[in-house]
Amino acid sequence: MRRFLLIAAAFALIAAAGWWLLTPEPDRPVPLAQRYRLVEVGRGPLEQTVSASGTLNPVTIVNIGTQISGTIRSVNTDFNQVVAKGQLLARIDPSLIEAQIAQLEANLNEVQTQLRLARRKLARTEDLVGKGFVSSAQLDDDRQALESLAARIRSIEAQVDRERTNLGYTEIRSPIDGIVIARSVDVGQTVAASFQTPTLFMIARDLRDMQIDTNVAEADVGVLREGQPASFRVDALGERTFKASVRQIRLNPKIEQNVVTYNVVLATRNDDGKLLPGMTAAVRIHVAGKGEVLRVPNLALRFRPSDPQSIRSLARDASGAAGDLPAGGRRAVLHVVAGEEGGEELVRVPVTAGISDGTMTEIFDEGRLKPGDRVAVAELIRGGGSQGRGGSFRLRLF
Repeated sequence: MRRFLLIAAAFALIAAAGWWLLTPEPDRPVPLAQRYRLVEVGRGPLEQTVSASGTLNPVTIVNIGTQISGTIRSVNTDFNQVVAKGQLLARIDPSLIEAQIAQLEANLNEVQTQLRLARRKLARTEDLVGKGFVSSAQLDDDRQALESLAARIRSIEAQVDRERTNLGYTEIRSPIDGIVIARSVDVGQTVAASFQTPTLFMIARDLRDMQIDTNVAEADVGVLREGQPASFRVDALGERTFKASVRQIRLNPKIEQNVVTYNVVLATRNDDGKLLPGMTAAVRIHVAGKGEVLRVPNLALRFRPSDPQSIRSLARDASGAAGDLPAGGRRAVLHVVAGEEGGEELVRVPVTAGISDGTMTEIFDEGRLKPGDRVAVAELIRGGGSQGRGGSFRLRLF
């Protein structure tokens, strides 16, 4: 009998525990702090920047090529060498051009001899025509032959001038003072200039004057202006920061996979020579900055509750008219905690947002918000304003 009573008592306890655990609890409101992730409104400095990446290049780069074809006889300069304007960089073998000039000069001497004979012949013909021994037709033929030889001489002289010009092109000289940053030829190499001018050397005028060619998205290019300050870093120099400024916003867009970017050129100085052509620069262009402003996280401006109908809206007053928007301001909505503890609710508050640094955004409406107010940035429990069991079986928390 005692064992039977113990077993019955155990079953009774199990049944009571099951009923207690599986019986739905009555609906009761859940505190806002458990339903939403809340952050406080604060004050602090704010700086709006546009980030981009680009490549460092000298401001002036001259590509030096050749207008004639031939074999490189000598190379008189190398990488990183400082050169002066007019300095000989390389020489192309001039043998074929010199031979062509010699042949043309020989042809010119032959035709000049023929021209002298034609002039004497024309003089005799004119004398004979005057005496009536030769017809005037013979005189016309001799004159035509003389003019033809004179024209041929002019043609050969033009060819000689052209070949002598090409002979000058066999000497590749620097057109500017600068430094050689690229050399693509060696002694014995054949260059062909038949279809396009090959690039033999690249010379930068001054490596102390550099520029950064960046690609800025179309969403950010509208706030950029020439002269705006910027800063950048390169991987090779660690955390060192360099200064720059916006020199030019080029109007030609670059479209890749339906993404539109614009080339923004920044100017910088390289007085210590640490920056090298081709380095990748991480650029931050400083668009605007303010000292102490009311600011909220950008997540608060993007937050939208899953049940917007349960959120009460606070009407915008007359001071929020569209014409009264400050420069650079835009419409936005925040979800602010209102009411006393125990009766708190989330209220939809229209505000005017200003500049943003990508994480925080300036808020102009200090009459509606103040430091310490709490705003929602995320939802922890989706839907409904109460934690009802609603027939779903969850373990009771003791």
